[in-house]
Amino acid sequence: MPNPRPTRDEYYMAIAKQVSTRSTCLRRSVGAIIVVGDMIVATGYNGAPRGEPHCIDIGFCAREGQPRGHGYEDCRGVHAETNALLMAAKHGISVDGGTMYVTSKPCNICRKLMKQAGIKKVVYLDDEGKMQTMTID
Repeated sequence: MPNPRPTRDEYYMAIAKQVSTRSTCLRRSVGAIIVVGDMIVATGYNGAPRGEPHCIDIGFCAREGQPRGHGYEDCRGVHAETNALLMAAKHGISVDGGTMYVTSKPCNICRKLMKQAGIKKVVYLDDEGKMQTMTID
């Protein structure tokens, strides 16, 4: 018997996991996609801004030794969620009412950016790798 068809959330999360493989962060590989009306409109992964050296290229992380969630001001990377939002904006694509799929729980800064952009729902993987849903209101 063939494998059961994945749910939409499973399908989109699998794509977000693939996007995470492009990450250039030494600490965590995170991928994000934005879906509006059952269509992927943008993707993003964590890494240095365009034209700047990536942590994997320079061989060190400026946040080394700091606990998770601390020292963002020292980080050279842009979060996957922010990169996805910026990609949509760069191409003039509205994400209003959309859903973000991300391979890690979004930080509070990214949550605020999603809210401001009009994202209504976030599906993310918790620390145990289980999908969780967060409503942005």
